[in-house]
Amino acid sequence: MAIISDYEEQDTKPPSSSASSSKSAPAKPFKAVLDPANPLGFLEAAFEFVGRESDLFKSDSLINDVSAVVRMVKDKLETEERKKKVEVEAEKAKAAAEKKVKKEEAPVTASKDEVKESKGKIVKETKEEDDKKGSRVPNQSNGLDLENYTWGQSLQEVSIYIPVPQGTKSRFIVCDISRNRLKVGLKGQPPIIDGELYRPVKVDDCFWSLEDQKSISVLLTKKDQMEWWKCCVKGEPEIDTQKAEPENSKLSDLDPETRSTVEKMMFDQRQKSMGLPTSDETQKQELLKKFMAEHPEMDFSKAKIS
Repeated sequence: MAIISDYEEQDTKPPSSSASSSKSAPAKPFKAVLDPANPLGFLEAAFEFVGRESDLFKSDSLINDVSAVVRMVKDKLETEERKKKVEVEAEKAKAAAEKKVKKEEAPVTASKDEVKESKGKIVKETKEEDDKKGSRVPNQSNGLDLENYTWGQSLQEVSIYIPVPQGTKSRFIVCDISRNRLKVGLKGQPPIIDGELYRPVKVDDCFWSLEDQKSISVLLTKKDQMEWWKCCVKGEPEIDTQKAEPENSKLSDLDPETRSTVEKMMFDQRQKSMGLPTSDETQKQELLKKFMAEHPEMDFSKAKIS
């Protein structure tokens, strides 16, 4: 239980409408105890105090005024919560990008010729594999680290991390988010991202922010929250969505039906990667075995499961 100590309005604060008629009236002390389990009880005590000590409840617009205050506070808290969420996603993307840079800058003990030969071989094999499969292995955030930006995703959202020159101000940033398109860049310069999104987004639930005046963080909320995106913007390299892995901590946030669907998708992906039957194929095999047991007189030697 949190206790709010004695509180007195300061003389430096502008007088309320109820006190305008009596400027010389002394400030009234207010004492109350906030029980987190019963916040409405605290509000009731506050309203009773205001009703006794002022003319607020005589105002014809009382209900509208109080509703406006409640809406203002609610919007402020929701905005702070969304900002925190954007900051968390930005930190994740930033950490992934920094980890990649550190890995690339790790010292190599091999000779220059060996490094050059090995690097050329790896690049060639990677390119051939990418050309053959048409997709890449996703990063730790289930996205890709591209030349100008890094993106990651969950089933519900897509987070984008875009480095910009140190000291960049928010007023220099251009960020236009529509249902099917994204444009991000700096004023007076070619856009860093400008293209059609892989899938539609909920525009009202999308946000961007400037982090430490050196990176732009964009949070996109997917319209279809049961699908992995192969790319952020169409035309960019695609990932192999079968290798995307949702965070276990996020599964508990899903409703039972959605969680069951996601777990089934994960199971089927693991089975396919090992060359084993999926859950649907296993179910068909069980049904066939049951039917064969019930009809031993029939010949099933040529039976196949499609």
